[in-house]
Amino acid sequence: MDKPTLDITFEISLSKKMMSIDQFPSRLLEDAVNEFARLPGIGRKTALRLVLHLLRQETDEVRRFSNTIIQLKENILYCKSCNNISDSEICNICSNPARDQETICVVENIRDVMAIENTHQYRGIYHVLGAIISPMDGIGPEDLKFNILEKKIKNQQVTELILALSTTMEGDTTNFYLYKKFNEFTIKITTLARGVSIGDELEYADEVTLGRSIINRTPFQNSFSL
Repeated sequence: MDKPTLDITFEISLSKKMMSIDQFPSRLLEDAVNEFARLPGIGRKTALRLVLHLLRQETDEVRRFSNTIIQLKENILYCKSCNNISDSEICNICSNPARDQETICVVENIRDVMAIENTHQYRGIYHVLGAIISPMDGIGPEDLKFNILEKKIKNQQVTELILALSTTMEGDTTNFYLYKKFNEFTIKITTLARGVSIGDELEYADEVTLGRSIINRTPFQNSFSL
């Protein structure tokens, strides 16, 4: 066998060894990595690093970590008034007498609530839809959680409805749907000022920009010409 053939054989052998790096010495290790890799934004390399980190911890530390996740899943509650994540039936925001109960800010999820709360510019309450209309993901209007919101509006418990969904195509579609649904009621329907760039997710807007967008919110119908 001549030298070039030997070189090619060596390269193929080396490539096979490199490809086998992903093989684990333990099925338990592999299973743990696979579970971590299912989390959003976590690749297999990061998953392996996290698992190896846990293996280096004391057993009590790992047990406390796993129990925290289990308790979160089994005991977390959703506010009966706004659908926000809570430790009690009514969340701290809805139960706070200092909050304006007649002004409701409609958001997609808990991350948006946290983003707006961090601005310290909003004193009303929230309603968390849990999703936005997205035909590509099979999410339609019937999947939105706004029954409680609709009841409040019909009972004339709301004076202003702030549509604070992300300025994406899906967010704008959901905003428009809610506007058409509730526009027949005698309430003020507003939306965030366009300090939040079109196409941006609400949670990624900086606090100053988001705070100003809340303060300078505009009637929703004015957004049609933007």
